[in-house]
Amino acid sequence: MEPAWRQQGRGRGRGGQEGQGERSRPQQKEKEKPGGAAAGVWGAGRGGRTVKTAPEPLRAVSVQSKFEEIRKSNQAAAQRLAESRVSSSSSDDDDDEVEGDVDRKDGKRGKILASTFTTYTDQTGGDDSGLLRTGQYVSDLFQSGALTCLICIASVKRTQAVWSCSSCFSLFHLPCIQKWARDSAFLVSSVTDDDFGQKQHPWPCPKCRAEYPPSATPNRYTCYCGKLQDPPADPWLVPHSCGSICQKELKPSCGHTCLLLCHPGPCPPCPKMVAVSCMCHKAKPLPRRCSNKAWSCQQQCNKLLPCKQHTCSQTCHTECSPCPRVSVQSCVCSREKTERPCASPQWNCQQVCGSVLSCGNHTCEVVCHKGVCPPCPRSVGRSCPCGKTKSSLPCTEEVSLCGDTCDRRLSCGKHTCSMRCHRGSCETCRQEVEKECRCGKYRRLMPCHKEYLCDSKCPKTRSCQRHQCRRKCCPGNCPACDQSCGRTLGCRNHKCPSVCHQGSCYPCPETVDITCTCASTVLVVPCGRERSTKPPRCKEPCRCPSSCHHLTREGHRCHPGPCPPCRQPCLLPLPRCRHTCPLPCHDLVLVKSQQVQLAGPWEQPTEPAFVKKALPCAPCQVPIPTACFGEHEVSPVPCHRRGPFSCKRPCGRPLSCGNHDCSRECHVVTGGNKCEVCEEVCAKPRPPGCPHPCSLPCHPGDCPTCRQMIRQRCHCKISLLYVECTKLTLADKQTKVELGSCNNQCPKELNCGHRCKQVCHPGVCEEKCQQKVKLRCPCKRIKKEFPCSLSTQSDVQCDAACRDQQKKVSQLKEAEQRAAEEEEQKKLQEELEAFEKRQQRGGGRRSKKRGRREEVEDERGRARRWWRRCSALVLVPLGGALLSAAYYYLMTTT
Repeated sequence: MEPAWRQQGRGRGRGGQEGQGERSRPQQKEKEKPGGAAAGVWGAGRGGRTVKTAPEPLRAVSVQSKFEEIRKSNQAAAQRLAESRVSSSSSDDDDDEVEGDVDRKDGKRGKILASTFTTYTDQTGGDDSGLLRTGQYVSDLFQSGALTCLICIASVKRTQAVWSCSSCFSLFHLPCIQKWARDSAFLVSSVTDDDFGQKQHPWPCPKCRAEYPPSATPNRYTCYCGKLQDPPADPWLVPHSCGSICQKELKPSCGHTCLLLCHPGPCPPCPKMVAVSCMCHKAKPLPRRCSNKAWSCQQQCNKLLPCKQHTCSQTCHTECSPCPRVSVQSCVCSREKTERPCASPQWNCQQVCGSVLSCGNHTCEVVCHKGVCPPCPRSVGRSCPCGKTKSSLPCTEEVSLCGDTCDRRLSCGKHTCSMRCHRGSCETCRQEVEKECRCGKYRRLMPCHKEYLCDSKCPKTRSCQRHQCRRKCCPGNCPACDQSCGRTLGCRNHKCPSVCHQGSCYPCPETVDITCTCASTVLVVPCGRERSTKPPRCKEPCRCPSSCHHLTREGHRCHPGPCPPCRQPCLLPLPRCRHTCPLPCHDLVLVKSQQVQLAGPWEQPTEPAFVKKALPCAPCQVPIPTACFGEHEVSPVPCHRRGPFSCKRPCGRPLSCGNHDCSRECHVVTGGNKCEVCEEVCAKPRPPGCPHPCSLPCHPGDCPTCRQMIRQRCHCKISLLYVECTKLTLADKQTKVELGSCNNQCPKELNCGHRCKQVCHPGVCEEKCQQKVKLRCPCKRIKKEFPCSLSTQSDVQCDAACRDQQKKVSQLKEAEQRAAEEEEQKKLQEELEAFEKRQQRGGGRRSKKRGRREEVEDERGRARRWWRRCSALVLVPLGGALLSAAYYYLMTTT
């Protein structure tokens, strides 16, 4: 049967297995359809590639097998992840858990404890007073360091196989307890068995020494109730529990079983309700808790006590106590009487009886007794001291000695007494015999009553296998080692107090109380675990005094180690102001220490990397409205820098020049710290036409008259004139024309080609040229003078003489042309004749000198003709270009 909270969710533990089976059903359906969804899923993987499933059965089976293989590997990985997450030990807990995480873990543990005890508290109506001891065992499973294997002194994790002692309920690792049982049986057998290993010896629990038979040696990992083998680790169950109801028989046996879920530790008292009568069985039965069914009806018992005189006066109870009253009682022999408790009526007076025996001669020597005295011991048959002669004599007569040899066995057990029959004990045997020493190494003659012990010491090792026997004349059965073991136990704190023994020592029986800082919470751990066990979590508030200037710390839980840094505001008064420090408390702040440079890796730093220091309060940052030096603005300034400040703007105060403002950064104006002196040039507007700046630096008032000379060219652009700037700027238009003239003749040429006759003037020259020019008739014979301006309007015509002269000239030219043509024809005729002569003399030899001379003349003629052509084609254009350039240069310069 599982608890209700497990049956609803089915999300964890064994319930999750059923859900897992349900989830696997669609996958089984996919197996029935090899070409269905399973193959489609496999085909849709691998980076989005689509694989067409083959219709053949072999292809479908291979795809399905791959799918199942991947599914199983994913389930195995998820299972490993779950096991790694639920694994717990004292070393797995995080020391730096915040308070919220601790509360969340406590809430989870509370739910687990509540689910474990639900079936019990339902029976008791919510009363959990009987669960204190069991609850402590369950809580220790969740407490850091509380669950420790006493054999290996290591933490017991949630996923490790364990074994629980049924007497002290301590948990041990399963391999550790198995080895312990084997070693214990081996040691006992090696010491006590003559035939080693033939007998079955019990083995003890390492803690409570409860003995278990060899058949009880654990060989399986089971839950606490023993129903489930290898219980799975479930984070919502008690570690190593199966989660089902315990159902162990309760002790003391009442016929009922345990109602808790599978749990460590002892089962709680029986919570069942039964109808029982009171202890004296006088009242009617009432419903009572089975574990507390004994009840009293508060009536007087009135049972007759064993003294047979009084009745029990106590209220209802189980068994009556002895009678507490006192009465006068006689001893056994009734000689004395005294007051004694009624609970012990028989007592002896310690007097010898002294009554006459039946023989009438002797008295009874027995101390105070009851009944008839025994018969006289001398009235029975007697013999002589050696026992050889027997006689029957009255009790008043002594038996005489027989006179024969005594022959009684002496104390040595080998020889007899050689004296005559005598009374009393025989003397010691004094015969000389050869005796062998106890160890069997030596033999010697000596009195029989003496034991022969040689001086040789036994070299054998005792049962502890550590010390030699060293007993003189040891027969071989060396006694157990009587020295103290003294070996350091696994706790490393104590030594073994037992007698020296073989094998491993028992675990240290001591326990150590580990307390929290305030000592309110105590955790009991085995000795040796105090160094690796973390202090228990305490829910009490921390009581450590404040380490800073604050009177109290911030409220937080009790914790190990130093308290966290104080986060309260400092609130100390700051120097040189009335404000307080608003920063978090900085009395103890971790600061990196300035370590000395180490010479090499073999040196170790002598100081810690971080040290706690008290840092001074930061400068006051409260904003104070403050005006700048130049009162340009009012800005909030930190209190520690309060006072006039520079706003970084230009000063802006007017300078002494009255034209500019101070360009310095905002500053205070005192006797020695004045605004800057204006070093700018005068920027006032100049009179119209004055191109010169003011010669003075920036100044108030009007600028002085400009006395500089202006250099400028005259109107004709030939001469340089120097004119005073003031005269030029203040002159009118006509005066400016006069000042700009060099008073020389204008060098410009008119359109007619003559030079301007005016004095240097601006603008374009007038075209009324009065230069006298000569005009000729077309034949150049008649010439007349006219003004240049009228030359274009006048014309000179040829007369009759001019025409006659032109006719003669034309005839002369025609005659010259005819003469030239004739000369040319003559040259051609000569050349033709010369050529014909050469052709006629072509068969004979001509002189070399003549031939060469003719060739040279021909070449010279050709060269002269070529030079004439070149001069006509090159020199004439080049000369024209040079003349044009010279004329252009002259015009530009004038």
